[in-house]
Amino acid sequence: METSLGYAQAMTAPHRLASLAGHTAMAEGATAIEAMVCAAATIAVVYPHMNGLGGDAFWTIKRRGEAPVTIAGCGGAGAKATRHWYAERGITDALPARGPLAAVTVPGAVGTWQMALSMVPAAKRWALADLLAPAIHHARAGVAMSRHQAEMTSAKLDQVKDQPGFAEVFLNNGAAPSPGWRLRQEALAGTLETLAAEGCDSFYKGDLARTHAGFLAEIGSPICLSDFESYAPERQDPLQIKTSWGTLYNTRPPTQGVASLAILGTFDRLGIDPQRPESPEHIHGLVESIKQAYLMRNRELGDPGLMQSDAQDLLSDAALDDMAGAIDLAHARSWPETPRDGDTIWMGAVDRDGTVVSFIQSLFWEFGSAVVCPETGVMFQNRGADFLLDDGLRGLAPGRLPFHTLNPAMAELNDGRVMAYGTQGGEGQPQTQAAVFSRYAHFGVPLQDAICRPRWLLGKSWGEESTSLKLEEDFGPELIAAMENAGHTVDVVRPCDPLMGQAGAVVAHPDGQTEAATDPRSDGAALAI
Repeated sequence: METSLGYAQAMTAPHRLASLAGHTAMAEGATAIEAMVCAAATIAVVYPHMNGLGGDAFWTIKRRGEAPVTIAGCGGAGAKATRHWYAERGITDALPARGPLAAVTVPGAVGTWQMALSMVPAAKRWALADLLAPAIHHARAGVAMSRHQAEMTSAKLDQVKDQPGFAEVFLNNGAAPSPGWRLRQEALAGTLETLAAEGCDSFYKGDLARTHAGFLAEIGSPICLSDFESYAPERQDPLQIKTSWGTLYNTRPPTQGVASLAILGTFDRLGIDPQRPESPEHIHGLVESIKQAYLMRNRELGDPGLMQSDAQDLLSDAALDDMAGAIDLAHARSWPETPRDGDTIWMGAVDRDGTVVSFIQSLFWEFGSAVVCPETGVMFQNRGADFLLDDGLRGLAPGRLPFHTLNPAMAELNDGRVMAYGTQGGEGQPQTQAAVFSRYAHFGVPLQDAICRPRWLLGKSWGEESTSLKLEEDFGPELIAAMENAGHTVDVVRPCDPLMGQAGAVVAHPDGQTEAATDPRSDGAALAI
C-alpha cells in the first residue's frame, strides 16, 4: 500500500464509508471539523461494534497559526452508581462488563460533536442535517456487515446475545451474521434525524434523553435523566512535551494520553540509531519505554479531581529522564502488570485551510454493554467497567470519571509538518501510536509503510488474559530471537493480526501537501486530493 497524497485535503478512517463521508464533505467545502462530525456519525452506523452514539469521544484540533485544543467527551458515573447500590444487587467484587449494570456512565460523544462544530464560524457552518445525512442513509438502507464485525459478533455471542435490545438489531434470527449480511438500523436512523432537526443538545435535554432515561431505569441501570441533563463536554488545553522531533500533544486525564506522551518522551532519550528501523534496539527500546510509562499510568492516573499529581508534571524533563534511566537496553524488565481491554475507532482529517483533526470515539469493549434501546437504536458503552469497588483513585462514585484508554494524538514537527495519528486497541493504543510515530518521525519511514509494517503488543487488546509480548511473525526470526534473548516473554502471532489495532494517520505539510494512511488490519480507506 502507498501513502495517499494530495494538496487540498486528507481523510482516514477504519471503515471506508466513514472515510468517504468525511472526504466528500470536505470536497464540497466543509471544514475538517465538520467533516469529522459527518464521519463520526457515519462510523457509528457502519462500525457499531467499535463505537456509537452511546459512547464517549475525544478530539485534538489544530488550526493553522493557533495552538492545539482538545475536547473531552467523557461522561461520569450515574447518580445512583455507588458501591452500596451495587452491593444491594449482589455485586461486591467487580462491576459487570455486559448488561444493564454495565451501563454506568453517561455517553459523551454526541455532546463533543456540537462543541467541535461551535469552533466553526456560524456563517460558514454546514447544517447539522447535511452532516448527518450519510449516516441516516446508511442506517436506513443498510450496510454490508464487515468481516471484522461478523467475527467479533461470533466471538462474543454468548456475552451479548441476551442483553436487552441486542439480538433484534445485530443478530440474524438469533445467530451471528455472516460478513456481508445487510445491517439495517431503522431506530438509529430516526435518532439521527431527531438530532438533525433538534440539535445535539436534544440527546441530553430533549425527548431522546427522556426516552433513554426511561429505558435505562426500566432495565436497571444506575443512569438517571438528571445525569443526562447535567452532562457537558469540556474544551481543554492538551498535555504536551518537547522532543527532538518537535512538540507532541495529547489529551488530559482521565485518558491515558499522559502514557502515550511518556513513552515517546522516554524513547527519545535512549539514543536509538535513526538509521536502523525495526532493529532489536528500536523495538526493545519502545517496549521498555512502554513498561515505564504504564507503571506511572497505573500508579497515578484516574479521575483528575482525585489525582495527587498534575498530569503535565508527570511529563517533566526530570520524570522522563528517570524513566529512561530505569531502562536496561540489553535486558527486559519483568512484566506482571494487569492489561486492560478496549475497542475504539480513530479518525484523522486535514482540510484546505490546514486544520488538522485527531478524533477518537468508543464504546469501550466491543459492543460496549451490549444494551440497545429499542426506540432509539443507541447501544450504551461499558466504560464504567474500569471502575473499582473500593476507595482508591479509580473507585466508583456518582459523577466520577472512569479511566479512559482513548487518546487522540498530534505532533507539530520541527519542519512545520502537523501529524494526527491514533488507533483502536485499548491497552495497545499508546503502543501502536509509538510504533507509527517513531517509524515516521524518527526513522523516516513513509507514512503508509509505518502503519503496514509488523507490530507488537505488550499485554492484551481483545480480551485475552496475557501479559506476554506479541510479535507479528513477519518481523522475522532474527528479531524475534533477539527479543527472546533479551528476556522478553514472546508469543508470535500471524501477520496483520487484529490484535494489533487499527491505526491511521494524516499529515499536513507547510507547503499545503497532505498525506493520509490507513491500516490493512481494518476496513478503512485513506483519501487525499
